Amino acid sequence: MSVSRESVLEIIEAIGGKENIHTATHCVTRLRLVLNDEKKVDKDRLEEIDIVKGSFSSNGQFQVVIGQGLVDKAYAILAKETGLETASKQDVKNAAEKNLNPLQRAIKTLADIFIPILPAIVTAGLLMGINNILTAPDLFYEDQAFIDVHQNWADFASIINLIANTAFVFLPGLIGWSAVNRFGGSPLLGIVLGLMLVHPDLLNAWGYASAEEVPTWNIFGLEVQKIGYQGQVLPILFASYLLAVIEKWLNKRVHDSIKLLVVAPVALLITGFAAFIVIGPVTFFIGNLLTDGVVWVFDHFSWLGGLLYGGLYAVMVITGMHHTFLAVDLQLIGNTGGTFLWPILALSNIAQGSAALAMLFIAKKEDEKLRGLAGTSAISAYLGITEPAMFGVNLRFRYPFISALIGSAIGGVLLAVSGTEAFSIGVGGLPGIISIKAGFWGVFGIGMLIAVVVPFVLTLIFSRFAKKKA
Repeated sequence: MSVSRESVLEIIEAIGGKENIHTATHCVTRLRLVLNDEKKVDKDRLEEIDIVKGSFSSNGQFQVVIGQGLVDKAYAILAKETGLETASKQDVKNAAEKNLNPLQRAIKTLADIFIPILPAIVTAGLLMGINNILTAPDLFYEDQAFIDVHQNWADFASIINLIANTAFVFLPGLIGWSAVNRFGGSPLLGIVLGLMLVHPDLLNAWGYASAEEVPTWNIFGLEVQKIGYQGQVLPILFASYLLAVIEKWLNKRVHDSIKLLVVAPVALLITGFAAFIVIGPVTFFIGNLLTDGVVWVFDHFSWLGGLLYGGLYAVMVITGMHHTFLAVDLQLIGNTGGTFLWPILALSNIAQGSAALAMLFIAKKEDEKLRGLAGTSAISAYLGITEPAMFGVNLRFRYPFISALIGSAIGGVLLAVSGTEAFSIGVGGLPGIISIKAGFWGVFGIGMLIAVVVPFVLTLIFSRFAKKKA
């Protein structure tokens, strides 16, 4: 498919005309627009345009899905026809942020911090899955793991485990790099700060509960515990913010000739003392309260937790609130060695794909655009990327989206009641089973079957009564 000037002009008119466009850029597949008034958008007209595969609003940006390879051409024509200056993604983000309320800004900040480090976390999850296959008992042999029978594979699995665990052992270093960068400081100092919190001279956080004696520093009579923050999220987040604030403050006031000698040493020194004396202990306590609270809900009302998280996760994706649970997942993994939230997320993605797949069979044969979009977006969702299915198909007709929520909620109840856990965040679709702890593969497989069948069947049934026909 080619991109014509006429199609782009139709997009401009459908989003309220060129005077309604404040700033525009694009990513690999989407036009990313900051509009003066999103109420002027005619979504029905927009999504009838041949090159448009879907549209949605997120984090103050109105995004039009065009497709890889085509979006570059569409953006070039749009920029020419509207007379807009070429904007960077950061320009658009800055403009979009003005449209957000305080809660949305906080959620966006978390997203900006955690999304850049997700590839490392997901990779770690996949590698842990390989190690899981090799080391789980009863998988290939009764009461024995693969490496027990084939001991020449033991060191191979050990190296895989080391590579996989690195991202979690040094998680504060990853978060420090991303967080300090997001707050406007030096990413390199963020890495140093994060690694400082997991220094080998400190008592490992995972051994804190079982330690007979906690080592301390005596700072002029003040006892400070020498505790590391392996797997912890909150201490490095708050410390990173303080570091960036101090660094920026010093950069404005220290003469260029001595900045190298003053700014970084002073910023790290102050932040380091604050991290070990105040920030670390306080946020460590809060982080434990948070995980204990989530665990308590799932221990005492597991069916309700699974129902709500499974049924509402896709809704949170629309608002962007799902990014907040990345921090909760990582905190759970750090504190308990696994997360029961992420498996439910994986089922939610599968459910959205199944609902979109049903639309492939419901769509009229002459509607080749919808059939093609339904098929490709279903595959994408099964592999963990749900936006094309959600925004291009399911939300457009509503009943597929509702069907997916129901299927995900039922699967969520099953996983929550059975206590299904993943040892890491992984690929949130069918490949997600690799990241599930081996003892829960059976029940997770049943959950996947529910997420495939229930949304597909419900979408077919609801289509018979829907006012908006495909």
